[in-house]
Amino acid sequence: MSSSYTATAGPAAAADSTKTLRTLYYVRFGFALVWAVLMMAIAKKINPGATALLVIYPLFDVAAAVIDFRSSGTTRPKTPLYVNMALSLLTAIGLAVAAGSGIPSVLRVWGAWAITAGIVQLVVAILRYRLGGQWAMILSGGISVLAGGSFIVMAGGEKPALTSVAGYAILGGIFFLISAIRLQRLAAKGR
Repeated sequence: MSSSYTATAGPAAAADSTKTLRTLYYVRFGFALVWAVLMMAIAKKINPGATALLVIYPLFDVAAAVIDFRSSGTTRPKTPLYVNMALSLLTAIGLAVAAGSGIPSVLRVWGAWAITAGIVQLVVAILRYRLGGQWAMILSGGISVLAGGSFIVMAGGEKPALTSVAGYAILGGIFFLISAIRLQRLAAKGR
């Protein structure tokens, strides 16, 4: 992964890029909240609705990474976004397959994704630190790594449940909201 990048775009392009990122963070918060509520409502066991929700979550992550990638221009690193897209796409496929084997398999796939996506999120947030509003994304990435480990452990325990992934989504959504608000405040100060 490239750990350095140069901002060759002008201030207007950087401002548009930051505005898009802020909007994307708000949308990700809303999606995570709605998704988690739906997951808690129907995911007592693996059923077609729960399977669809499980697959939709990482696919939404792919779509968000594509939007982020397209809006980044030359102001932000792109290699971690490629990695994130690939991980999320593989996770969607893995969850679809794991759903046929039961909740423990789903938790293992989700856990592996949380760990790897958390590492990528940490890298991206550190590289974007100068944009502002990234401390929440750094914290979220670290928590994601820890949560991923707990999902894997939970998969081997008694009565593993899908509701834990709903809690994970809510927490991640809150971090997106915090980052969006922080970016909005920084933009307001810059005017």
